[in-house]
Amino acid sequence: MVVDAQRNLLEGEGAVPAAGAIRPALLDLLARARAAGAVVVHVQNDGPPGYPDEPGSAGWALVFEVHDGELLVRKSASDALGADPGLVGALRERGVDHVVVAGLQSDYCIRATGRAGLQAGFRVTIPSGAHATFDDEAPAAELARAVEEELAAEGAVVVPATDVTFA
Repeated sequence: MVVDAQRNLLEGEGAVPAAGAIRPALLDLLARARAAGAVVVHVQNDGPPGYPDEPGSAGWALVFEVHDGELLVRKSASDALGADPGLVGALRERGVDHVVVAGLQSDYCIRATGRAGLQAGFRVTIPSGAHATFDDEAPAAELARAVEEELAAEGAVVVPATDVTFA
């Protein structure tokens, strides 16, 4: 799952601090998932009117192209798996029992989607170096690590993005 890889978060002045590092990591994950024939899910956040990710705005556009056969889920809340009531079933119908959750933002949508995946009974992998957020109550990199630790304590596997494999 590539969560919220949208122009407002990965390009320009409003991008997350680690945009330059995670963009190639996400592209690499996508390429390897596609080459392995894995189910690819793109998640696109629909922000409210006037926000940088308002539907139809330049910032709302996905950075990576959705290929034929890949799933696109639009959401307006943090949990991508809960955004589409049929998504869990669609993944199971395709034989998916393991989800890799990458993208933006670590402390919102990555945390919520990873947790929802665990609660739905999926094995969940969080690829370190392929998710990011903004500086907030702590520096962005610290927040990303904290999310990894939190999800690992709940049962997710955290590995460097380059070590993720797709079956």
